Amino acid sequence: MHGLMMDSQLNITTIMKHADRIHGDREIVSVTMDNPCHRYTYKDAFRRVRQLGNALHNIGFEMGNRIATLAWNDYRHFELYYGISCSGQICHTINPRLFPEQIEYIINHAEDKWVFTDVLFVPLLEQLQDRLPTVEGFVVLTDEANMPDTSLRNVHCYETLIGSQADTFEWPEFDENTASSMCYTSGTTGNPKGVVYSHRSTVLHSLLGSLPDIMNLSGDDVIMPIVPMFHVNAWGTAYNAPMVGAKLVFPGPKMADGETLTALINSEKINYSLGVPTVWLALVNYLNASGETVESLKSVVVGGSACPLSLMKEMEKHGVWMHAGWGMTEMSPLGSYNRPMAWMKGRPQEEIDAYRIRAGRIVYGVEMKIVDADNRELPWDGIASGVLKVKGPWVSKGYYKLNDKPALDAQGWFDTGDMAAIDEYGYVVITDRVKDVIKSGGEWISSIDVENAAMSHQDVQEAAVIGVPDPKWTERPLLIVVPVEGVAPDKEVKESILASLEGKIAKWWIPQDCIFVDEIPHTATGKISKKDLREQFKDYQYT
Repeated sequence: MHGLMMDSQLNITTIMKHADRIHGDREIVSVTMDNPCHRYTYKDAFRRVRQLGNALHNIGFEMGNRIATLAWNDYRHFELYYGISCSGQICHTINPRLFPEQIEYIINHAEDKWVFTDVLFVPLLEQLQDRLPTVEGFVVLTDEANMPDTSLRNVHCYETLIGSQADTFEWPEFDENTASSMCYTSGTTGNPKGVVYSHRSTVLHSLLGSLPDIMNLSGDDVIMPIVPMFHVNAWGTAYNAPMVGAKLVFPGPKMADGETLTALINSEKINYSLGVPTVWLALVNYLNASGETVESLKSVVVGGSACPLSLMKEMEKHGVWMHAGWGMTEMSPLGSYNRPMAWMKGRPQEEIDAYRIRAGRIVYGVEMKIVDADNRELPWDGIASGVLKVKGPWVSKGYYKLNDKPALDAQGWFDTGDMAAIDEYGYVVITDRVKDVIKSGGEWISSIDVENAAMSHQDVQEAAVIGVPDPKWTERPLLIVVPVEGVAPDKEVKESILASLEGKIAKWWIPQDCIFVDEIPHTATGKISKKDLREQFKDYQYT
């Protein structure tokens, strides 16, 4: 016997229509290349999205076409999210921070038909266009007044393209499992791989992400997604916010500029934001140097890489609570979320802090397990560490055009490539990436734990740990540090940092050496690039 409920399809179109009708008067504010403060409402946005739908139809796009975007966080990019996906095409967001060769590979592998681009990336595409055989044309996301002279073939101005179109459009109906969007992994090992999200997975991910024990979003919130819109659909905020009617603020290209972010937070009364640790470090440094405040900002979500407790404490001084989250491109990305629980009240601060730096509790909809080298499941005791595997309705089951390389094991689990422990409460502790774990004397050392311990030192701005060859132990950890501005990286500072690790991590985990650098390399998504560090220090040896 089946239930007697309507079979309504979970399409992104439903989010758009709901926001247009119910939350139409809520604002979207953007910093763009051609306007320092553009503002309009959801109703304005979705009227333009309908014009975009007509423009796409008239150009001759077909269901399932991949349409690329190369753009920062602003209102035009937001319009593309809905205009492309809701017309039955696939919104393929591309990370402009990738190397040109990677961008070329991604566009060709996806077989993108058109590319919508910010003015800033026009020169890049001019260089690549002759090597992009599937691309039929380009649309520059600006108006005629700011349209650049360009050699791009079949190029259009976005505002002109949509401006002459009717603002009514009949959105097509299609199955909820239809592909909606696409994002390629960062490609830290080998070529980037394409992850294809469905309308259903996106809607479910947005619903769950808004729950009280997760992001706890409502129409009263003013949200600024600093995480780029090309990175896993801005962690879902371009869908969450319209769903609940929250005001959206897009920071444009200056997403890691502490001064710009402070001004936006204060002018728009932003209370909620999302970004990687390097963004919050830039904000804290600016606040501490300038003496300015961000009184409206109460909560931020931090992800992409582990967040040190020292940064959390610094943000707390400014009245901001940091919530750690964990996920992957292949998970849309939400897997776990760290929100303080009622039972923590009254516990010792050390115990609360130990939970704060964890990757959070497993969210509803995602199953997890940890396994050993023989694929035997390990207990959730907070001690046993193994390879983390996941299942769920917004977890990828494969990669685009890589059918010969299955993403799931025989039991249908996705291998995250992370090492983790899980405790009895369902809190996840990411101990390392499998490829980054340091094996010393037959035992594992967590580079993340050593980094977090080092970051608590007052003279450390950023820290990274890699394994280097050792004649006795095979590998030993090497600590690489960017010192706080104004600190002279001398022998005394080095000894102080190394000494500070005692009692925080196992004694045999403590590196014998600390190297000072001006900058630690990061991936295109803001994570520390251990691959580049290992190459940089490939000749280093402990004596």
